[in-house]
Amino acid sequence: MIAVVGHPDLSTSTLVLVEEELRSRLVEFARTGGAGLVRAGKGLPTAFGRAARKAGLALVTVLPSRNGVPTQLAELDRRAAGELLLLSEQVRLVEYDPRDRGSCVTADESLLRHCARVLAVWDGSPSNGRDVTAHLVAYARSHGVDVEVIWPRGARHGTVRRKPS
Repeated sequence: MIAVVGHPDLSTSTLVLVEEELRSRLVEFARTGGAGLVRAGKGLPTAFGRAARKAGLALVTVLPSRNGVPTQLAELDRRAAGELLLLSEQVRLVEYDPRDRGSCVTADESLLRHCARVLAVWDGSPSNGRDVTAHLVAYARSHGVDVEVIWPRGARHGTVRRKPS
């Protein structure tokens, strides 16, 4: 299993660059019969899902649940989750509250422990109150998970823009 972690505030142009970079790295993983794992959401998770599909990699999407029943995602993440579900071969329900940062971090840590590799879309900056990328990279490494850092030339932070409905 291969997963992705990364900054939540990537610009639209950076997401395009990242999607292409992810696709090229996932092709080899797809040849070995692996699968990609992503927690449903907008931005990077969707770029990973699209890249996995283009690379021929099976995709597993994780949705939040409570007592085995899916819970509702934030408004901005619902459309992205729908797209990921269409791209996925499998869906997993994981107990976490998508509105609680700590709960999301705990879910991510649990998912990373079950992966052979993590692709980290990360500029090397430390974690802060909103962005836990550095923490997740360190966590994965401390649990023996191979981490590849991706930060394409021209990548930048910005606002993830939604397409008009």
